[in-house]
Amino acid sequence: MAKIVNITEAVTIALHSAVLITKNEGKQVNVNFIANATGSSKFHIAKVLQKLVKDGFLGSNRGPSGGFYLLDKPENITLLEIYESIEGKIIVSRCPLNKDTCPFGKCVFDDLTVDMTKKFRTYLESRTLADYIEKESNQNV
Repeated sequence: MAKIVNITEAVTIALHSAVLITKNEGKQVNVNFIANATGSSKFHIAKVLQKLVKDGFLGSNRGPSGGFYLLDKPENITLLEIYESIEGKIIVSRCPLNKDTCPFGKCVFDDLTVDMTKKFRTYLESRTLADYIEKESNQNV
């Protein structure tokens, strides 16, 4: 079955790992914990999280009691920042094939790809890691 939107495994690992680390605030979260929770390869998780460490979103400690932790408050880290750390800047382009001119004179997608890209970017920008922390008041509902 075809997918309209394809989000890479690396982005999925980065976003889910960041949320798991956020939910375990005060504790270091190791690769084994994330692998068990997500079903992803420990090697791939480690590689992705090292990119988030390099870009200043996470800190890490090695060793048996080591793991990853946030370097900033969850409300200061957007999903867009995590996404772009892994994939690069989201660019709004008129042509999904990055062509200067269309052989038909008009794009068969019209403004659909532009609108979808803008909406996706706005969605990620409007969400922070703090949005995924369960609040005390919501747990009793």
